[in-house]
Amino acid sequence: MDSAFIIEKSIFIVVIFAVTMVMAMYSTWAERKVAAYLQDRVGPNRAGWGGLLQPLADGMKLFAKEEFEPNTPNKFLFYVGPAIAMSTALMTSAVIPWGDKLEIFGRTVILQATDIDNALLYVFAIISIGIYGIMIGGWASNNKFSLMSAVRAGSQMVSYEIAMGLSIIALLMMTGTLSLREMSMQQAGMNWNVFYQPVGFLIFLICAFAETNRTPFDLAECESELIGGYHTEYSSMKMGFYLFAEYANMFISSTILAVLYFGGYNYPGMQWMTEHAGVNIANILGIIVLFIKICGFIFFYMWVRWTIPRFRYDQLMHLGWKILIPLSIINIVITGICLLAFN
Repeated sequence: MDSAFIIEKSIFIVVIFAVTMVMAMYSTWAERKVAAYLQDRVGPNRAGWGGLLQPLADGMKLFAKEEFEPNTPNKFLFYVGPAIAMSTALMTSAVIPWGDKLEIFGRTVILQATDIDNALLYVFAIISIGIYGIMIGGWASNNKFSLMSAVRAGSQMVSYEIAMGLSIIALLMMTGTLSLREMSMQQAGMNWNVFYQPVGFLIFLICAFAETNRTPFDLAECESELIGGYHTEYSSMKMGFYLFAEYANMFISSTILAVLYFGGYNYPGMQWMTEHAGVNIANILGIIVLFIKICGFIFFYMWVRWTIPRFRYDQLMHLGWKILIPLSIINIVITGICLLAFN
């Protein structure tokens, strides 16, 4: 492994982390703008043109806020919770194919930090670790509302991870691979998986809402019952880490949805663009197309948040255990029958 390759990958990882942070920052701005539009308000418009500097102002405010800690014997865990939440939100981006490749100074640069055969298992492993950030933060806060929120979040995320994993099994039966890069390559043109697995996509989308604690699945943070949820006792940048982690998770989950079901960086006519305009132009367009798909899903997250009311907790569990899990099992059976019949 040459030093140029290590430098290339290191730069790419730093760029991806930076892009994830910027997307998380401006998702907070977009959230307020979308909410304002849906509620016939103006939204942030003071910090910069159209409020574009509002995320920077919010970051400076969080840095400047007073740090306080609850009277807890678990001070170490109190600091570890938001660190785990933020770290797991960023780590998932390592295996995502952000594009095909670029030709730079005679080198072929693959637009993926690392391509492993079991990338999808890596994604699910990191997602399952993310719950520890919430559980540890809620437990270490020494607050009954925070603890109740952590328990809610844990049971919710474990429940919906089962349905999410089962929905992916049907997709794996079709694609025959756990590599996100191979899945993207198989969807060249308009051969998108969503046309073959619409039920699996719907289940995965619903579970993604639950995994990111977004409305109508934000039972862990509902202020009407639990004040602020698991981060009630947090202030300054520790609270900022939890808030950033939510938006980073929303960005990453939107990316995974685009890669698994909507072709990732592929678009109609990509092969023609490669032949006539060159590899770099075609693949830069592919990156732009991927981010358009991601922004579409992020807008959908926000649209749902400001449209649909929050579930009751029994409704949330009923949907997860009695509807989504049986539906995903039926989807696996139907997929198996179709594969045997048509292949």
